[in-house]
Amino acid sequence: MFASKTILAALTRPKGRAGFSSTARLHKPPPLDWKMTGDIPPYGPVGVARALQASPSEPAKPTLFAHEFSLADRVALVSGANRGLGLEMALALVEAGARTVYCVDLPSAPGEEWTAVRDYAARLEGLPSKDGAGRLQYLSADVRDQEAMWRVGETIGEREGRMDVCVAAAGILKSHTDCLEYPAKQFQEVLDVNVNGVLFTAQAAGRQMARFGNGGSIILIASMSGSITNKDHAWVSYNTSKSAVVQMGRSMACELGPKRIRVNTLSPGHIYTTMTAAYLDTQPHLLDKWASLNPMGRIGRPDELRGVVAWLASDASTFCTGSDILVSGGHHAW
Repeated sequence: MFASKTILAALTRPKGRAGFSSTARLHKPPPLDWKMTGDIPPYGPVGVARALQASPSEPAKPTLFAHEFSLADRVALVSGANRGLGLEMALALVEAGARTVYCVDLPSAPGEEWTAVRDYAARLEGLPSKDGAGRLQYLSADVRDQEAMWRVGETIGEREGRMDVCVAAAGILKSHTDCLEYPAKQFQEVLDVNVNGVLFTAQAAGRQMARFGNGGSIILIASMSGSITNKDHAWVSYNTSKSAVVQMGRSMACELGPKRIRVNTLSPGHIYTTMTAAYLDTQPHLLDKWASLNPMGRIGRPDELRGVVAWLASDASTFCTGSDILVSGGHHAW
């Protein structure tokens, strides 16, 4: 959407001038009206605004990864993070500088994969935390239990004094089942985790974000199955649940915008994960079939979601809310 001529003029016209002058001193541009464009970041203006305000005698340092993409001192909650996409995203947040990332999942104790990743994160060098290392913490909880998830959020809030990022990644997929014969109990099981669990996770983090008043970013993991139907797969419960997550993200974004809490959904395409391996490893022909359904001719890797998660979690995406981000290898383009 184009900005109005009035706003554009206010943003480009030097104070006290009737119009733009090419002879204006470029390092002293007009101040932005932050009431119209949001609060200035604590680290000051960035990009062109920073370049124009900088004195020629001052050293210039890049800010994109030092500030906008940095999660320095941020605290995150990631559900479904004992393994799979949740664990991949949790590690990405640590590498982006998060102080602590709390991994929430159903098992009473984390698995070997999570433990190995935690130990790796602890050895990472050059991170902005006080000891220079990233921290992964594990908490056992059932995302289907609203009160338990709220307590998880409260525990993190009390321990850390803030909550900045939430990734609701817990989800399940049931076997191929005819929609006309789909059992009520099985349908409810999928919705309990994929819809209720996502809401309860977002609530757990969002309540703490609102409590501390620092804003935040909530990322709901949906799927391309929320906006298309997977060809030749009878997954009515899964597709329904992911469509609900997409609309949940839009609804929460509209409610929480005034609190500076952003809510977006991330919709991956066919990714080789622990969950999809249950299909691919027993039906190898599906790999070629799924790969043929997008212009890139392959399925995705979990690590190919790291960048978009770091972007959504960070200040680099502060004007993005209520959006569904598709990472599907172009599946929707055909």
